[in-house]
Amino acid sequence: MKRLRRWLLLVVVVAVLLGGWMLLRSGSAPVSREASRIDAATLKDPALIAKGEYLTTVGDCAACHTAQGGARYAGGRVTATPFGDIPAPNLTPDRETGLGDWSFEDFWQALHSGKGRHGELLYPAFTYTSYTKVSHDDALAIYAYLQSLAPVQQTTGPLGLEFPYNVRASLNAWRALYFKEGVYQADTSKSESWNRGAYLVQGLGHCNECHITRDALGGMRSDQPLSGGQIPVQNWYAPDLSTQANGGLEGWSEQDIVDLLKTGHSGKGTAFGPMAEVVARSTQHMQENDLRAIATYLQSLPARSATPPQELPFDTKTLVSQGTKVYAQQCASCHGKNGQGVAGVYPPLDGNSSVNEPTGINAIRVVLLGGFPPVTAGNPRPYSMPPFAQSLSDNDVASVVSYIRQAWSNKAPPVRADDVGKYRHTPID
Repeated sequence: MKRLRRWLLLVVVVAVLLGGWMLLRSGSAPVSREASRIDAATLKDPALIAKGEYLTTVGDCAACHTAQGGARYAGGRVTATPFGDIPAPNLTPDRETGLGDWSFEDFWQALHSGKGRHGELLYPAFTYTSYTKVSHDDALAIYAYLQSLAPVQQTTGPLGLEFPYNVRASLNAWRALYFKEGVYQADTSKSESWNRGAYLVQGLGHCNECHITRDALGGMRSDQPLSGGQIPVQNWYAPDLSTQANGGLEGWSEQDIVDLLKTGHSGKGTAFGPMAEVVARSTQHMQENDLRAIATYLQSLPARSATPPQELPFDTKTLVSQGTKVYAQQCASCHGKNGQGVAGVYPPLDGNSSVNEPTGINAIRVVLLGGFPPVTAGNPRPYSMPPFAQSLSDNDVASVVSYIRQAWSNKAPPVRADDVGKYRHTPID
């Protein structure tokens, strides 16, 4: 850890020097103020505002920019990261604490370039790494909608980052490594639906921000997007989204994907944890053609390499044998003897992406803390799974999770009681 911090300090020094050089090189050249040509009548166009409201919902902006019990989009919610806490700003048009004095150019610069109103580099907890792909017209619609909101005065709290992460100039180095600015460019060899899906997934939907493995500096792999990864701090695993061989959604049909995003429940599985919140706040409100476009794009993701068997330093045979008994006593009455579930009520466990994800985190947490699908218009009274933290020991949970991860067609590695202990007292979100 000390070696890493020394290396980071060196990165910060280099980044500060690089930032200063870039500032001197850029000089004081005037910046184009395109926003000044956008008149007030345009921003008050009801059709543009309605489009912006829809796109803001697609982007799930309320998730970060609305505090629990607070005014919508007024900020106040803190995003926890491995590097410290980052408060989300106020997006309402309050002139003192929100976006009231922001021009569209200011807003576009933040969304597209990851820079604040005064040119300061923004921390990538604000996912401009994906939002950069949003088109100029869509950004204008979002801006018009946010400017139409009632202003709410709410000050953004201070950054909770420690050195060296609180040195903004260090972001020059991070951006050079991980950020590629640019609006989405359509692939003319693909269909209109595929391109719409790619635009939504890669841009406003910012799906890769969760469904990817990150390195020690929070950077995302660029060679295999949407290939799954553990969500930092939250301790959930966002599965691989490929529907092809060895993908996290292997065997999912277009309708399975649409159903999950629309209702939180499908014939292949149910949305729990952070994804349940995404469905409740965002995807259930999306238009049918957009949901199908997303499914079209996800189904085009490539097959994945098979994971080689692991040498495990514990007795899996005894563990799985005990899990068979626990499953029969506690789980089979709902999920079925063969893990098939009950259509529209209890999700199947055979082939379930949350069961088969590489770490076992999702299955452990659901057994311990319960499973709570989102309430949606298409599924207004979902069946929830009760928590078993009080009735099952760490060894019992490890045994039953290991059993279902290896039963039927599932081929995921087992988990240990130590793994269960790590998440027994972890909050649900």
